[in-house]
Amino acid sequence: MHKIMVSLKNISFQYHTLEGETEALKNISFDVYEGEFVGIIGPSGCGKSTLLSIISGLLKPSTGSVEVNGKIGYMLQRDHLFEWRTIWQNVILGLEIQKILTQESKRYVEELLVKYGLREFKNYYPNQLSGGMRQRTALIRTLALKPDILLLDEAFSALDYQTRLAISDEVYKILKNEQKTAIIVTHDISEAIAMCDRIVVLSKRPAYIKRIYTISLTCDDYSPIGRRKAPEFREYFNSIWKELDIHV
Repeated sequence: MHKIMVSLKNISFQYHTLEGETEALKNISFDVYEGEFVGIIGPSGCGKSTLLSIISGLLKPSTGSVEVNGKIGYMLQRDHLFEWRTIWQNVILGLEIQKILTQESKRYVEELLVKYGLREFKNYYPNQLSGGMRQRTALIRTLALKPDILLLDEAFSALDYQTRLAISDEVYKILKNEQKTAIIVTHDISEAIAMCDRIVVLSKRPAYIKRIYTISLTCDDYSPIGRRKAPEFREYFNSIWKELDIHV
């Protein structure tokens, strides 16, 4: 078996508000293996993003332990590009902040820009790029720091449907190509099935794990768009939809 990159053991988390304590997460345990894509899905407000914040170390769990083997990169819903900085200045931002902007790290970023079709846009500003290209820029900025594990928090939800399909396909290929491990929070069941090796389904708050699905699809093209055509896709969708227990 591949080595474990992230290990969560009995994670619980309580928010403290003026009204008292609110339990957000309850006794959550799972591992993520090297090179694996794991999706986290659950009803709105169940604590999916809180769980990512705990994995990244931004929040401390109330109880339980988190072990992370490697460096973490975080991609959020918005691309958070600075409009007054060029694409080049945006992608080297993390390196500047961490004071590791060297000839070698610049060369690596340049290679990423070439590899993923953004080199000729490096002197453009974000408002001159399409939504998809902006998201690719944000991904390269994250990859510039050479993380081992990528956390994607609703990373495509600000895009329109067509762009979202194309970009999730592109990001998947880039991360697989760069041999990264990824944990993806999404409310889109189809996106999770199309991109993930396993899907952790959370209950409503306080969230516990209802079920973990191992996704096994028969298809020739294993890209997210290709995976959507697999005969088993619809069965997974229906099963996860029932599991989510959302009453509108």
